[in-house]
Amino acid sequence: MNKILIVEDEKAISNLIKINLTDAGYRCECAYDGIQAADFIEKESYELILLDIMLPKINGYELIEYIRPLEIPVIFLTAKCDVRDKVKGLKLGADDYITKPFEIIELLARVETVLRRYNKSVHHFNLFDINVDTNSRIVKKNSKVINLTVKEYELLILFAQNKNIALFRDRIYEKVWGEAYMGNSRTVDLHVQRMRKKLGLENKIVAVYKIGYRLEV
Repeated sequence: MNKILIVEDEKAISNLIKINLTDAGYRCECAYDGIQAADFIEKESYELILLDIMLPKINGYELIEYIRPLEIPVIFLTAKCDVRDKVKGLKLGADDYITKPFEIIELLARVETVLRRYNKSVHHFNLFDINVDTNSRIVKKNSKVINLTVKEYELLILFAQNKNIALFRDRIYEKVWGEAYMGNSRTVDLHVQRMRKKLGLENKIVAVYKIGYRLEV
């Protein structure tokens, strides 16, 4: 399981990131200023660091100078949205640069992309009694292989990446089928129903009136 250090002085944001990354299968620790982050990095090994720039004591620009020789990938996560700040961050060695506010789903995608670039991607995650190997696309429930269709598998991944979020049918369709939603909910409903029945998720993936579905954890 990949270990990620979140260096963010706003605890509400830090906690939100930690919850979502943990749900996605990562192990996370939080540092709230530059000195604390440097202490963590000295003692622990991390596969990725999410780094705010405007930090107390040591800012992100200074801290990345310390991190760079360690060859740990860094994603800047900051409110500094001026293009000159982005260029500076990337030139200092950051692998990516995300400005606040951001969508969690985008952050997860950026994290996965950077880890994949370094061959450190998460290949397994658990959801209740379900284990998913994203390399082999094998899904097991209580150690028994469950055969899902391609769309059912993509639906499972989408819900797992968006726990406790109400997903509109049009978004589900566009994400899984890769096409614009034309207002026919039958396709989405049919596949969701079959997927959750196969995996025993009838009481976990619930219908949201006039919207779509939500995975409750």
